[in-house]
Amino acid sequence: MQMKPETVVIPIRKIHETAVIHPGARIGKDVEIGPYAVIGENVLIGDGTKIGAHAVIDGWTSIGKNCIIYPGASIGLEPQDLKFRGEKSYVFIGDNTKIREFATVNRATGEGEETRIGSNCLLMAYTHVAHNCIVGNNVIMSNAATLAGHVIVEDRAVIGGLAGVHQFVKIGRNAMVGGASKVVQDVPPFVIVDGHPAKVCGLNNVGIARAGLNETAKRNLKKAYKILYRSGLSLAQAIAVMEQELEACEEVEHMLRFLRNAERGICRSRREAGE
Repeated sequence: MQMKPETVVIPIRKIHETAVIHPGARIGKDVEIGPYAVIGENVLIGDGTKIGAHAVIDGWTSIGKNCIIYPGASIGLEPQDLKFRGEKSYVFIGDNTKIREFATVNRATGEGEETRIGSNCLLMAYTHVAHNCIVGNNVIMSNAATLAGHVIVEDRAVIGGLAGVHQFVKIGRNAMVGGASKVVQDVPPFVIVDGHPAKVCGLNNVGIARAGLNETAKRNLKKAYKILYRSGLSLAQAIAVMEQELEACEEVEHMLRFLRNAERGICRSRREAGE
C-alpha cells in the first residue's frame, strides 16, 4: 500500500530576513515587515500592522494598529523645508490607515512639532503629506494628491487625484476637492470645490448622506450654503445672518467655527466669479 506523503506546514516568517530593523525600534505583535524594508531607531509600529517591501519608516514615527504600509512608501523622513535644522519632530499615524505605494509623509519642522494622520484613512499611490500637516480620520487622498506644509484636513474629507493644496490651507469636514484642483483658500465643510483655482460647485450631498446627518442638519446646511454663496453678502455678513437665522445644531456650529477662523479666506463659488 502506497503511503501519501505527510503534509509539511512551513511557518511563514512575518519579518523578512532582508528587512533592516534598528534594534531600538519598537515592533508590536503580529507585525509583518516585507523584503528590504527599513525601520529606523525611533519608530513605533502598532500591533497587526503590515509594512510592504522597500518601505522606509524613519524619524520619531508612531504608526497605529492594523495599518497597511504598501511597497515603496516613505514615512517620517526629514521635511522638504529650508527652515528645517535637524530638530526632533514627529509623525503620528492612527489605526487602520492604508498608505499606498510610493506615498510620502514627512515629519514636522520645529522642535517637538508633529505631522499627524488619523485613523481609517486611505492615502493612495504617490500622495504627499508635507511637514506639520494635520489630517483627520476617514480622509481619502486619491493618487498624487499633494498637501503642502501646515495644511489641516478635517474628518471625512476627500481630495481628488493630482490636486494640490497650498500651505496653511484648511479643508473642512466632509468636503470634497475635485481632481487636479489648485486649492489656495480654505474649503468650508460639506462643500465640493473644483478647478484651477478651486471654486465651490455646491454642497457635497453624497458626503452628507454618507455621514448619516439628520434632516434638521441637512436643512440647515442647505440654508447655510445659500446664505454663504447665493446672498451676495461678505463673509462677515454671512456669518452674522447664519447666526441669527439657522437652527442650532452641531453641524452649523462647526461650520460657523470654521468660517470664523478662515485666515486665508474661503473658496468662492463659480457664480460669484462670473463663470
